[in-house]
Amino acid sequence: MRTRPIAVPAALAALLLLAACGGGGGGGDGKRESTTCSVDTVSMEVGPASVAPAAGDTGEVPVGFTNQSAACTLDGFPEVRLAGAGDSATVEVPPAEGATAQKLTLAKGESASFTLTYERGAPGEGAFDAEELRVELSGARSFRWTYGPVAADGPSGHKISVSAYQQAGD
Repeated sequence: MRTRPIAVPAALAALLLLAACGGGGGGGDGKRESTTCSVDTVSMEVGPASVAPAAGDTGEVPVGFTNQSAACTLDGFPEVRLAGAGDSATVEVPPAEGATAQKLTLAKGESASFTLTYERGAPGEGAFDAEELRVELSGARSFRWTYGPVAADGPSGHKISVSAYQQAGD
């Protein structure tokens, strides 16, 4: 038996191709794409910390948050800064060496966290005397920094880093 090719009109072929690829416009499945989490839609908490008691010691400060609204996403690394007295200076906190960013989607009520790891510095030795921790998440939220000065790491850096976002809970 011999088969014949089936003629498919161009418009129908394009429609089938778009349906197979999802069409990029929501796909008609009724689901909305997640949006970026923001300080307006999450509750945020800093600590309890493992404070570095003396110069040269390492401390860890966890930052946790819970989504209070519709599903949202966290992508990349947390944007964190330390600020000195009266915003006289700021230090941008870089990602931890070897850390890998991941994309997380948080449904309403789900939680995530990240951790700041720092070395306590001695006053007068180039340490940054932070007064405020600023977390930027489509807006900014500030918290008092009570964990001591952050040690200098060469002429332009400080010994502090931030981990990737981690899903918390179940």
